[in-house]
Amino acid sequence: MSRVAVIGGGITGLTAAYRLVEQGHEVTLFEAADRVGGVIQTIRRDGFLAECGPNTLLETSPKISQLLKDLDLEKRRLDPNPDSDARYILRNGEPNAMASSPMGFFTGKLFTWRAKLALLREPFIRASSSNAEESLAEFVRRRLGQEFLDYAINPFVAGIYAGDPHQLSVKEAFPKIWELEQKYGSLIKGQICGAKERKRSGTVSKDRAPKLSFDDGLQVLTDRLAETLGDRIRLKSSVNGLNRVGENEIGVKVAEETKTFDGVLLAMPAYRLAELEFPGGEKALSELSEVIYPPVASVVLGFKRDEVAHSLSGFGTLNPEVEKVKTLGTIFSSSLFPGRAPEGCVTLTSYVGGMRSPDLAMQSSEEIVALTVEDLRAIYGISGEPVFEQVFPYPKAIPQYVVGYRRFRDLMTHCEAAHPGIFVAGHCRDGISLADSIVSGAEIAERIGSYFDKISKA
Repeated sequence: MSRVAVIGGGITGLTAAYRLVEQGHEVTLFEAADRVGGVIQTIRRDGFLAECGPNTLLETSPKISQLLKDLDLEKRRLDPNPDSDARYILRNGEPNAMASSPMGFFTGKLFTWRAKLALLREPFIRASSSNAEESLAEFVRRRLGQEFLDYAINPFVAGIYAGDPHQLSVKEAFPKIWELEQKYGSLIKGQICGAKERKRSGTVSKDRAPKLSFDDGLQVLTDRLAETLGDRIRLKSSVNGLNRVGENEIGVKVAEETKTFDGVLLAMPAYRLAELEFPGGEKALSELSEVIYPPVASVVLGFKRDEVAHSLSGFGTLNPEVEKVKTLGTIFSSSLFPGRAPEGCVTLTSYVGGMRSPDLAMQSSEEIVALTVEDLRAIYGISGEPVFEQVFPYPKAIPQYVVGYRRFRDLMTHCEAAHPGIFVAGHCRDGISLADSIVSGAEIAERIGSYFDKISKA
């Protein structure tokens, strides 16, 4: 049995710790905060349910399905309401339904005929060199045109990364899109052929993956992981540094005490990794301080249903930057899952800030609510005042995989090679979504297990 320290109690660290215990290792998880779960936090008040961070989990991998099964959470699972698939893009101040099929794209009102013709030309556009690194904006403009960038990709990126397509690297932030062009020469051809490959592998693309939550919100997942790990979790335990103890042991400095382990998993944000002292006294990952984390505020508001003109039938609306509104988008939370609002009310979750307008996310809660309500009134025809308010500010929200981000990933790989027994995982390396983080935790646990197997046989 090997002793493993997991530093960081977000979903990646919790998943990894759970799987390592399952392998038979002695695990201690250190979390600097007074709770685990990271951005996953659910609040219930006055009949409303508010998600502080993500609202849904995408079941993109068998590793996610297996985790839910192993935690006996399938009976608490909530699938979305059947009519919640509809998604909207704001155009000319009004939510326009996104197409759910190729025919819907060409018959819909969201895009002009110029944009529709650009899509038809896409299969005939030459692929870029595999050595070239483009921003997402450059990539999309080259293959699909400006209108598609403005009214599809810009709001899409704001909804996922709270990011700017002119800064994000298509290769690093959206590798599967980049791979489609490199492998098939076309996004359209790649979508068709890639679907067949995903079916054989058992994986599902994020746009088609089943969405889910739980009866009491996503915190059900992190609570169950924490319950299973029990007293292996150490809260309010900030790790200050690591040192080498003997040939294969690693010392973890917590406050004034050093605890010894055979392996250490770092499941921390980039800015915390940058501060961490490694064996030998160096800050091996100090360059990660350059990773951009824009501020984002999640704003959960409740309204009386009869004071909202819009049907709110669907998932929500994304707001393109060219529409000049203050919010990035809004999820129709109470339309998505049951139990999110009391009878006669609705719950809307909006997002403010990001790379588009970081200053807005740093205002007071009162100011953030006011600007959000202003947008919601104009877009959805809301006449009344909010009957529920909850603002969750995140000064450092989502790492931005900008052009040149590969050097940060390479740095983490080099760090692992230079310091055997120390591993790095999480959203600054393996993808930013909740699903990515769970898969990252499961896969790093497997890699740590293989490392100990190799050590034992040496």
